[in-house]
Amino acid sequence: MDHRSGQKRAADYLYPPVEPFDQRMMDVGHGHRIYVEQCGNPQGVPVLVLHGGPGGGCSPAMRRYFDPQVYRVILFDQRGCGRSRPLAVAEHNTTWDLIADIELIRTTLGIEDFILFGGSWGATLALIYAITHPGRVQHLVLRGVFLMMQSELDWFYRGGVARFFPDLWRQFLAPIPLEEQDNLIAAYHLRLFSGNLAEESRLGRVWSNWENALASIAHDGPFGDGPSDYSRAFARLENHYFQNGGFLDEDGWILRRRHRITHLPATIIQGRLDMICPPLSAWQLAEGWEKANLRLIPLAGHALSEPGISEALVDVMDGLRPRPHVDT
Repeated sequence: MDHRSGQKRAADYLYPPVEPFDQRMMDVGHGHRIYVEQCGNPQGVPVLVLHGGPGGGCSPAMRRYFDPQVYRVILFDQRGCGRSRPLAVAEHNTTWDLIADIELIRTTLGIEDFILFGGSWGATLALIYAITHPGRVQHLVLRGVFLMMQSELDWFYRGGVARFFPDLWRQFLAPIPLEEQDNLIAAYHLRLFSGNLAEESRLGRVWSNWENALASIAHDGPFGDGPSDYSRAFARLENHYFQNGGFLDEDGWILRRRHRITHLPATIIQGRLDMICPPLSAWQLAEGWEKANLRLIPLAGHALSEPGISEALVDVMDGLRPRPHVDT
C-alpha cells in the first residue's frame, strides 16, 4: 500500500518477478536482430506480449501480468529499440516487417497459436497481426487502444489534447519555428533524422517527454528527462511510423477489416481518462463485436502501470486460465 494515499499501487496486483528460461537474439534480416525472451511455464498457454511506441521496448515488469505456472510468456523488443540491434534504425522497419517478425518468432518457437497481449501501439500491432493471421490467434487482450488513424494523430499532435495541457504543449512546440507548427510530425521528423546526433538526442527527449508526461493521471509537473539513448530511439521510431501512417494503405485500415477477426474473442481494457489514446477508439473497435468485452476503467489514464489498468489486466489473464478437468 502507498501509505501516503491509502491506495494500492500497480505492483500490488502483479505476480512476483520471474526470470526468463530462454533469451536469444533472432536475426530477422537486413541487419536487424531482435531480442526475444520466454518466461513462465515452457509447456503453458503461449502469450505474446506486444509493447507500445513504436519504439518503447519491453521491460521485466511486463512478465508480471501472468501466472507463471500457467502461461508461457514471450516478450520481444521490436526492431530498433530495447535490446534489439541496431538501435534507433528506421530502415527496413515497418509494420509489415514487424508482422513478419512475429510470424518468425511463432514458427521458430514451435507455437501453433497464442494469446496476443498488447497496449497502445502494441494493441495496434496485435489487431493488424490478427487481421493478417486470424488462425494463429486464440484471444486478443488489448489495452489503451490505438487504431493508427489520422484523427488520433491530430488529437495528440495538432492541438486536441493541448486544451488540457497548455503548459506542456508549449514546451513541445518550443523547438519548432512558428511556420512549421502546422505539421509537428513532419517538423520533428526533419530534426530527428537530421544526422546531427546532439540535435536528434535533444529533440528525442522533448518528443518522448510530451507523451510520457500525459501517460498517467498521477503526473502533475514539468517534463522529466529520460535516458538519452532510449528517448532518441523511441522518438525516431514513433515519428517514423506516424510520418508514414503506420505503413497502412488507407486511413481506418483496422476498422475497415475488423470483420476478419470478429469470430475471435477480445477483451479491451481502456482508461476512461486516457489522454494519449482517448476511449473513442476502443469504443469504435468494440461496437457491434459480439465477442469483444470492453471494460472502461474509471480514474485511469493510458499507462500500463496505472493501478486500475494493472488490476484489470491481471484479472483478465487469471480469467483466461484453463479450468482443471474434473472427472465425473
